[in-house]
Amino acid sequence: MMPKDSEEIKNGEPEPEAAETESAQSLEQALDEEKKKAEEYLTNWQRAQADFINYKRRTEQERQEFNSYANANLILGLLPVIDDLERALDAVPAKYAKHDWVEGVRLVERKFKTILEGQGVKQIKASGESFDPNFHEALRQESGDEGIVIEEFQKGYMLKDKLLRPARVVVGNGEADTKEEE
Repeated sequence: MMPKDSEEIKNGEPEPEAAETESAQSLEQALDEEKKKAEEYLTNWQRAQADFINYKRRTEQERQEFNSYANANLILGLLPVIDDLERALDAVPAKYAKHDWVEGVRLVERKFKTILEGQGVKQIKASGESFDPNFHEALRQESGDEGIVIEEFQKGYMLKDKLLRPARVVVGNGEADTKEEE
């Protein structure tokens, strides 16, 4: 291939400078367009990569939550058993309280509660606390300090930060204050 100068001489007509400038401008324009495309591709790739990282993080979090709460239904089914054990132990007459079999049932109850605590189950404190509809279910109101839980019918439980069962309670209606003043 011959150099450009010799081609211009061969043809007898030198290429005008305007054509060179125009072709240089079109090359620069094409280069700018390609740079813009490359930047757009890079931006899209980075966005896709960030989306993928967020997806992985979200699925990992969902998996951990699922594992944490997978046993919630099983635990809910066991809570009435704990209630029954507590009622049975509360109903033991004083003369039998020191018998070995009663102590054995107490040990079973404690072991049961320890296992549930190990799974993240916590009892909701109710008696003497302010009534909180997020954790307590009011069954009725009686005379007592207004808005304070005065009696607990059934214990409530949380599984980590999730409510398993609200505490069923009796709430004071504020009438105790007036009776005490009279």
